[in-house]
Amino acid sequence: MSTVTPGRTVTDGRTVTDGRTSGVHPAEPAPRFTDLLAAEWIKLRSLRSTYWVLALASLVAIAVNLNAVHTDLVYIDHPPAPEPGTAPYRYDPLFHGLGSIAGDLMAIAAGSLGAITVFGEYTTGMIRTTFAAVPDRRGVIAAKVLLIGGITALAGAVVSTASFFGVNAMLASRHVGLSITDEGCLRAVLGYAAIVPTCALVGMALGALLRHATASIVALVVLMFILPLMFGGDRYHWLKEIGTHLPLATVHRLTINPASATTMGKYAPSVLDSWITMGVWALVAVAVTAVVVRRRDV
Repeated sequence: MSTVTPGRTVTDGRTVTDGRTSGVHPAEPAPRFTDLLAAEWIKLRSLRSTYWVLALASLVAIAVNLNAVHTDLVYIDHPPAPEPGTAPYRYDPLFHGLGSIAGDLMAIAAGSLGAITVFGEYTTGMIRTTFAAVPDRRGVIAAKVLLIGGITALAGAVVSTASFFGVNAMLASRHVGLSITDEGCLRAVLGYAAIVPTCALVGMALGALLRHATASIVALVVLMFILPLMFGGDRYHWLKEIGTHLPLATVHRLTINPASATTMGKYAPSVLDSWITMGVWALVAVAVTAVVVRRRDV
C-alpha cells in the first residue's frame, strides 16, 4: 500500500523523499573535456596580448629567416675564393634558412605563453574560481596542455614551413635550393616546428613551479640560453653530453644538413637521440605541471 504526500512517498512503511520538492538538488553532471577546452580557449582569447605576441613572433621569425638568406644572395652570386687545399664554398640553405635566431625567438615566445597561462591565473586569483567550478585539476591541466600545445605547434609549423619553402624559392634561380624530399629536409622542418610546443610545455612547468611572472621568464631564459653556454665545448665528454640534451640543442642537431660540413663537434648526439630528448622534455614538463598543480594549494 502506498501513501503519497507532497515531497514524500510512503510505500510499505518505507519513506522516499522527492528531491525536487524537498529542496535537495541532484548532483550536476561533470563537465565534459570539450567544455574545459572551450573555457581555456575563452580565457586565452580574453588576453589578447598573449596570442598577438605569438603571432607577431611568428611573422618576425619568418622575416628573419627570409632576410638572412636574402642578404646572402650577393655571396652566392660571388662566392669567396677557396683557401688552397680546401673544397669550394657551398651554400647551405638549411643552416641559413632555418636559423637559430628565429628559432630562439619562437622558443622564448612560446615558453612565455605557456608560463603565462599558468602563473597568470595564480596571480589574478582566477585559479580558485577555476577549481571551484571544476574540482578535477587533472582535467583542467590536460585542457591547458592540449590547447597551448596545439596553438604553439601550429605556430611552429607555419614558421618552419614558410621559412623553408620561402627561402628555397628565392634560391631556386641560383640552383642551390633544396627540395623537401632531399635528405634531412623533412626532418629539419619537423624538428624546427616541434621545438616550439616543447618550449611552451616547459614554460608551463616553470610557471606552475614558480607562480611568478618575472621568476618564470628568467628561469626560462636561463634554461634555454644560459645553461647551453656552460655545457659547451668538446673538452669534457660529460659536460658535452649534458649540453646536447638541453631543449634547444635537439633542434640544432635535427636541422643539420647531412650534405654539408656543419657538425656539432665531438660527442654529437644521433638524430634518434635528439628526437627522444625533445619528447622527454615535453613529457616531463607535462608531468611536472600536473603534479605541482594537483598537490599544491591555490
